Amino acid sequence: MNPAIHSVALIGVGNMGGAMAHNLLAQGWPLQVADIDLDKVRNLQDFGAVPLDVNDKCAIDSVAVIVCVVDAVQCEEVLFGAHGVAARLQPGQMVMLCPTLAPQEVEDFAERLQALGIDTIDAPMSGGPARARDGSMSLMVACPDAVFSRFEGLIRALSSSVFRISEQVGDGARTKLVNNLLAGINLVGAAEAMVMAEKLGLDAGKTLKVIEQSSGQSWIGSDRMRRALDGDYEPRAHVTLLEKDTRLAVQAAQDAQFSGPLGVAVRDVFRQAAAEGFAGQDDAVLYRFLGGSLK
Repeated sequence: MNPAIHSVALIGVGNMGGAMAHNLLAQGWPLQVADIDLDKVRNLQDFGAVPLDVNDKCAIDSVAVIVCVVDAVQCEEVLFGAHGVAARLQPGQMVMLCPTLAPQEVEDFAERLQALGIDTIDAPMSGGPARARDGSMSLMVACPDAVFSRFEGLIRALSSSVFRISEQVGDGARTKLVNNLLAGINLVGAAEAMVMAEKLGLDAGKTLKVIEQSSGQSWIGSDRMRRALDGDYEPRAHVTLLEKDTRLAVQAAQDAQFSGPLGVAVRDVFRQAAAEGFAGQDDAVLYRFLGGSLK
């Protein structure tokens, strides 16, 4: 597959999708974009993207359609809603699903698309907007080998850290849920530890430096707690995302007849934080949530 001659459509150009769009445009990929926030679309037009009119009934000429929305409800609307793109795709085209979804949801979307002759790549992502923009984010890919081969150029353009999970659509989603459950556990643990340091009268910044060079270190803990200590809660990853992901992960574990000691507790922390008004804030705000009056 020659990336220079194939157009890609990207639906959902928020923090992650917008960063992916910038990455593809910088590499010369012809790109159509769509989002409910038209300002995001207009911004990408300045970099060479072409707006994709989701209300248009004409066939979409892009070989690949990347869906980068938040959840299964939005995926349903994008693919099969009143202006769903699935009806405008042709046999042989492909849909790449990048949100964190339940495995059964991915399998259902793939089955319905396959009935139309459309291939599905299960490709959840991890790493944040900065890594999506420079192409270093992790991409967990599950799809038949033949489909992977056809679209490997696009996959490698999106990510220099591609994990080929299996040929079974849904296994990418399973892998992402395992990863995100641990991310949630690490983040809640880091926030709890930093609040504890404050309550013990320690300098939180110095304590975090010790943790970053010691056995308590985690990437998400360092990333979020650095921002929290600086009072920087500009939304990058909303609390609602890990609230959703930990809930889906716990459900997947229960479906597999497994119940660990931490998953449910961490799910409930995110659920409570969202319920108490922190839903739309950056998940670094767990430091404030657990600390009560802390900055």
